[in-house]
Amino acid sequence: MTDTTYPLDPATRPEVTAFFDPKTNTISYVVQDPGSKACAVVDSVMDIDYAAGRISYESADRIIDFVRENGLTVDWLIETHVHADHLSGAPYLQEKLGGRIGIGENIRLVQDTFGKVFNEGTEFQRDGSQFDHLFRDGDTYTVGNMTCFAMHTPGHTPACMTHVMGNAAFVGDTLFMPDGGTARADFPGGDAHELYRSIRKVLSLPDETRLFMCHDYGPNGREIRWETTVGEERKHNIHVRDGVTEEEFVAMRQARDATLDMPKLIIPSIQVNMRAGKLPPKDDSGRTFLKVPVNGL
Repeated sequence: MTDTTYPLDPATRPEVTAFFDPKTNTISYVVQDPGSKACAVVDSVMDIDYAAGRISYESADRIIDFVRENGLTVDWLIETHVHADHLSGAPYLQEKLGGRIGIGENIRLVQDTFGKVFNEGTEFQRDGSQFDHLFRDGDTYTVGNMTCFAMHTPGHTPACMTHVMGNAAFVGDTLFMPDGGTARADFPGGDAHELYRSIRKVLSLPDETRLFMCHDYGPNGREIRWETTVGEERKHNIHVRDGVTEEEFVAMRQARDATLDMPKLIIPSIQVNMRAGKLPPKDDSGRTFLKVPVNGL
């Protein structure tokens, strides 16, 4: 747990619009301040045809169209963490709509780790300066008139943050729907003990707090879902409901993680997302390349 006091505002109910990307099973969100036309965008997607080496923006364009059609103003472009399974569309959205790109301050640890993995050299800055703002645990910020705050929830990655906006919390990959369980903790910098403690921090929010997932895979063939509550997770989450001890969770998580394949898009995703969604710099010929480390992940 943490000694940080968070400024809860359960009476404020932001309007949340979800955008599901079936190629990566990612859910992005437009979160609107109920008292104004201001909004935040959480965990946007840039499309990639990996085999062809082509980038496109259909997913981001859906968000742009929605924002413009509803006369909204984007204050923030939030990344809950450095995603390993999709590429961020934040710079493209910023170019079209404005807003500040923010991520957790421990992006520096992720950049240092993967800067070495991808042999990025000294020209790649490992200080988080690619982002407009680095959130610390307990930081507050505003979307229009709505006060929001960031909770540091490491375990899946060191930089994971849960963002609480009114009575809604955006948990990234820390939690899945109750029948989906929890995120893996075996990436570099991940830790199952930290993940358990982070989840208990999230589940210490009021029971009625709405929780929004970054991913859903439709366990057992059910339809895709992305919204639940703290109370539902505490009662029914298959991995970490009330009564599951830290030792039980860690044993389960480590055994399960040992059976999982790496995400299909982990190589391009990390290289792009640790740069705040920007592609690596062009070479002398004007071409952009993504590296594939051999035996390096």
